[in-house]
Amino acid sequence: MRKRNCLPALILLLGTLSCTNSSSGLRDGYYTAEMSGYDEYGWKEFMTVCVNNGIISQVEFNAKDIGGFIKSWDTGYMRAMKAASGTYPNEYSRFFSSQFMKNQNADSIDALAGATDSRNNFILLARAVLKSAKSGAAPVVVVPVPPQPETGAQGE
Repeated sequence: MRKRNCLPALILLLGTLSCTNSSSGLRDGYYTAEMSGYDEYGWKEFMTVCVNNGIISQVEFNAKDIGGFIKSWDTGYMRAMKAASGTYPNEYSRFFSSQFMKNQNADSIDALAGATDSRNNFILLARAVLKSAKSGAAPVVVVPVPPQPETGAQGE
């Protein structure tokens, strides 16, 4: 009878177990989620997080246009948004991301005047990346764009 060497299987099993932090349940790696469509300004928001030792250590929250141009690089858009709403993408992205890293919780993100839709999308994306990080799934998760409330007078 031939002896089997179980050492490679044991090393693989221990390596897999060490990727999960028992308190958070998050597996180390990079996880990305993006909205399923573009908003009325032509931007599709996305989030990528890095989980290290079971903790979210980096968060990138931004948006891109159909050509892949990044929202936070669009100075004209930022100036117009700041004048119209009092905030702009670089400001609210950092604000939301820092809270997410601090709290490690998608539902503990404070509101910021002028960025309500982006906050709502941030929370949806954060929930999706947390779910991926718990399962260890690596593909990009597509999050459905929530229906927008209708504007205008009732009865139209």
